[in-house]
Amino acid sequence: MSMLLRKATRQDLPKLAELMSQLSGHLTTPTDMENRLRFIDESPFDLLFVCEEDGAVLGLMSFRIRENLEEVSRFGEVSAVVVDPGARRKGVGRFMMEYAEQLAREQGCIGTWLVSGFGREEEAHKFYKEMGYEVTGYRFVKRF
Repeated sequence: MSMLLRKATRQDLPKLAELMSQLSGHLTTPTDMENRLRFIDESPFDLLFVCEEDGAVLGLMSFRIRENLEEVSRFGEVSAVVVDPGARRKGVGRFMMEYAEQLAREQGCIGTWLVSGFGREEEAHKFYKEMGYEVTGYRFVKRF
């Protein structure tokens, strides 16, 4: 495979919407993704990448830098990662995660982290553990 990661563009909106719908389990439209790209463009900490091979988008990975006030450090956060079902088990997820770790190192981060949702947790958690990630807690959310 000759995969590459590049920053997502407006031309990717239909595929980005499809991938985010797969990740969230809810319909994400190209307009939704255009709004998210605008948000990312205005953020000094957020990036959105697509993984492609021979012009076909295989997955997406969003990355941000998180400031850690408890110990005055930084972590790289993989805020979303999804591989198209037809490209799974071909090294795409590993390729994107390794890229995120490289970005984090380049930004002086002390590590990377992510939050894994529900849906495909058995397969996803096994993958993250194989990549060297460990469970360190829970996320609590209160919506308004």
